[in-house]
Amino acid sequence: MSEFRHLSVPIALSPRAVSAFAGTPANLPRWAAGLAAGIREERGRWLADSPLGAIEVRFVGDTSAGILDHEVVLPDGATVLNQFRILADGPHSLAVFHLRRGEGVGDAEFDSDAAAVQADLETLRRLLEGGECVPRAHSG
Repeated sequence: MSEFRHLSVPIALSPRAVSAFAGTPANLPRWAAGLAAGIREERGRWLADSPLGAIEVRFVGDTSAGILDHEVVLPDGATVLNQFRILADGPHSLAVFHLRRGEGVGDAEFDSDAAAVQADLETLRRLLEGGECVPRAHSG
């Protein structure tokens, strides 16, 4: 059985607003540090450059329902599923990321990955609660 951590942050906006922003690939560089260099759409695919080469990011859940699960396809074809949900908390939201420890990942690397995801979630919260962005509907 895999080891995992649930990382979360409350956001004082509706799940619909959070999902609309966070579930739009073009918005990822604004809050996901790993994609800060940018993401581009090419023939319906969302691609980003990484130290390993071009990666593809694709949402595989119903983003309008707060299921922001997304696959990251690495240059070698390996696919990593990131499970991410926006849950209702009254009129507000709880953003929850399910971080799974990869095979061969040591404690220090897993802790570093968890800290990076938590920082991304905090950035998402600050952007949305600070009114720095207007949620745009996901088109895919």
